[in-house]
Amino acid sequence: MLDFIQTNPALIKWLASISLVMFFVTLAIVPWLVTRIPDDYFSGERRGETSLEIQHPLLRLAWLLLKNLLGYLLILFGLAMLVTPGQGLLTVVIGLIMVDYPMKYRLERWLIKRKNVLKAMNWLRLRAHKKLLKLL
Repeated sequence: MLDFIQTNPALIKWLASISLVMFFVTLAIVPWLVTRIPDDYFSGERRGETSLEIQHPLLRLAWLLLKNLLGYLLILFGLAMLVTPGQGLLTVVIGLIMVDYPMKYRLERWLIKRKNVLKAMNWLRLRAHKKLLKLL
């Protein structure tokens, strides 16, 4: 490992720089996203319909593409932050909430029931003076 670091100083500097930037970006984005989640989002067996269901199809498609792209980026950055500085697990959870896929709601509820995840998300919500997330 030490040999790799000594032979690739430019790569190590780039990785350290990217890690530092991701750390500060997630410090800003993750709390904002957590506070945007409705407090009753996880309280039902099924998720309710959103206001996007009734909007113009092109606007809906553009929104879904943007939301999914951002979600996948957050998942990717969150996975990277599991081994670098940052709020990795919380970032992955937020990314998973944003992306659309089969059985998504079931996975979201399973993740949010993890004691540390719920505690971290509710701590961020308290700091923003938002209601705590309700579980079933």
